[in-house]
Amino acid sequence: MYFLTISELAGLIREKQVSPVEVTEAILSRIEALDGRYSSYATVMADHAMDSAQRAENEIAAGRYLGPLHGVPVAVKDNLHVAGLKTCWGGWTFDAVAEADELPVARLRAAGALIFGKTHPHEFAHGVPPPPTRNPWDLEKIPGGSSGGSAAAVASGQCLAALGSDTGGSIRVPSALCGVA
Repeated sequence: MYFLTISELAGLIREKQVSPVEVTEAILSRIEALDGRYSSYATVMADHAMDSAQRAENEIAAGRYLGPLHGVPVAVKDNLHVAGLKTCWGGWTFDAVAEADELPVARLRAAGALIFGKTHPHEFAHGVPPPPTRNPWDLEKIPGGSSGGSAAAVASGQCLAALGSDTGGSIRVPSALCGVA
């Protein structure tokens, strides 16, 4: 299930062949097994993900399927605000706890996506110094630009989708280097 497309997983969830809780348990187990090597995540929201998965499962069982993101695990780059979490931008000087979700995160939640955590960017989303994240295909290499944690998380099956941001290749380069779209 780690390398299904969103539409493939959405079909399985919609047809109740797999539940959001089963998906969440599998992805959290994978994060626990792999992220020590790849360091894709700055923060993993395991309890929140499980609570959201149970809520999604209950909604779907009650006939309130929200669409193709309902029950799908998604990570968010650590330059986007997620309510209740610090937004650090990969640095140590920013650590304010967000009071509300930033618009892309809020829209994902409204569509039923399960927010699993925040991924490591380059510090302050600049190209240097390199992030702690490793490229899943070669641990001696970084995953590319500042959305590298997001690309590495998707490439290693630690989520099915991830948000990043891009001003000069910050999504495009990691996507290319990690082999994801």
